[in-house]
Amino acid sequence: MTVEDASFADGGESPLRLMVADADDLRVLSALCQDAVAQTSETSWKASRREFALLLNRFRWEYHAGRSGQPAERVQSTLVINDVTRVRANGVDPKQRDLVMSLLALEFVEGKDGQGALTLVLAGDGEIVLEVESLNLTLTDVTRPYLAPSRKMPDHDL
Repeated sequence: MTVEDASFADGGESPLRLMVADADDLRVLSALCQDAVAQTSETSWKASRREFALLLNRFRWEYHAGRSGQPAERVQSTLVINDVTRVRANGVDPKQRDLVMSLLALEFVEGKDGQGALTLVLAGDGEIVLEVESLNLTLTDVTRPYLAPSRKMPDHDL
């Protein structure tokens, strides 16, 4: 997928399944995941499989783009990051299993040979930093959309 291959309108009524392999792809995925919420209990780090995963309650930005007056919708999605060699959290205690995290962005700083640091930027100055051998992420919607509990679109300054 490249930026030219996808737009918010492409999501329409269909569940998303996006794969990320480069920085351009990551920008699209980051925009779609902005304001997603997850609990620390819904994260998984499997070192032997080099996989980090989250179950997100994702705001459906692709559904709301250009459609004023639509009810605010969310959908549960899995975000799976592969080729992870190390995970560290700053400002987030993974042992607090009921902690709610709000995802603001995904950022990648490339190192040598495609390796680098993928940062999940969280509201409240928290972050989860994943050292990866390459960008290899998949976002998959796993439920039908549902009315957002707040009934409102996220609205904040970054």
